[in-house]
Amino acid sequence: MKQRRKKPAARFALGGATAAFGLVAVAVAAPLVSSGSDLADASLASAETGAGDGASERLSAMQRDLGLSSPAEAERLLAQEQDARVLESELRESLGEAFGGSTFDGETGELIVSVTDEGAVDEVREAGADPRVVTYGEETLDGVVADLNAHAPDSEQGVTGWYVDTADDSVVITVEEGESPAAEKLMADAGVSGGAVRVEESSEQPRLFADIVGGDPYFIGGTGRCSIGFAVEGGFVTAGHCGPEGTSAQSEDGSGTGTVADSVFPGSDMGFVQVDGGWNPTPTVNDYQGGTITITGSQEAGPGDSVCRSGSTTGVFCGIIESENQTVVYPEGSVSGLTRTDVCAEPGDSGGSWYSGDQAQGVTSGGSGNCTTGGVTFFQPVNPILDRFGLTLVTG
Repeated sequence: MKQRRKKPAARFALGGATAAFGLVAVAVAAPLVSSGSDLADASLASAETGAGDGASERLSAMQRDLGLSSPAEAERLLAQEQDARVLESELRESLGEAFGGSTFDGETGELIVSVTDEGAVDEVREAGADPRVVTYGEETLDGVVADLNAHAPDSEQGVTGWYVDTADDSVVITVEEGESPAAEKLMADAGVSGGAVRVEESSEQPRLFADIVGGDPYFIGGTGRCSIGFAVEGGFVTAGHCGPEGTSAQSEDGSGTGTVADSVFPGSDMGFVQVDGGWNPTPTVNDYQGGTITITGSQEAGPGDSVCRSGSTTGVFCGIIESENQTVVYPEGSVSGLTRTDVCAEPGDSGGSWYSGDQAQGVTSGGSGNCTTGGVTFFQPVNPILDRFGLTLVTG
């Protein structure tokens, strides 16, 4: 398999812009980039009457953004990732406390499984995965993140976030350039030892991907614009920062109306818009090439897996999942439990859908950079949104 491009976070990080709020279009998009498609194509209703399943567009987007040699190679990668998810689930259950996390290697197509007990190595290898003995493991590292979350600093203090790096068996704290002492203070306040923590200076300045400039997909309160995540029974999910509970929502042409029924931000970045009429929820995502992709479930992808994002500002871009359980310190407050990716996004993409293959993954929260020079983007996983609000994903 051809080596996929790795995008160093610092290389693409740009200065921070102020956050703005907005809404989304009722349809989620799938592969392929768009530089400004018609909003009607972005609505779920339009998507339903649109074209086929968007499979060729999805594969083309993966080929472009992951540096693959052909759509067939992208297809092989998706099949390998699906097999790896099944294997990961089986080993997580069978290994119990010895399971220390996993990472998918896109270059070899293998699942790398961390174990905290050397006696579990043979079981992992016999199952078809590549074992690696680690000191801490997923459960311990998640505990470190929880301790740091309990002492989240203000945005002015130089710390921009932290996340679990399963491949490195560590928790990474990111800080502004020259602000490493701020990380040391956070660790001391949280009572976290340095052994499991790595401090990384970066020029990233995460901000929320929403835009106060109206004009596309879907508006909240008549002023902001975001992007729809996924259809659920009774409406759709999106980012919580796109609008607080009680905010009105409507499609660009005004035919679809609704209200933000539930919203959590900061802390998490979850939103649910309950629709009144004019919107026909479908299990589709807009591919911004005149077609749609059908979503069949929400099986969670993991570090190393490919993932694509659809949003009303930039269309569709793909990349890889770098880590899970990321806490981001936005100027508006800290958000925990996000997933970190090397995919780009821009203001107005907030709330838009993330998917791996035909599986829903989450909704756009925020990040750094743009889709000209690249960036780092975080998404709020979709399953916690469904659980928090008691929602059912519309699937095909």
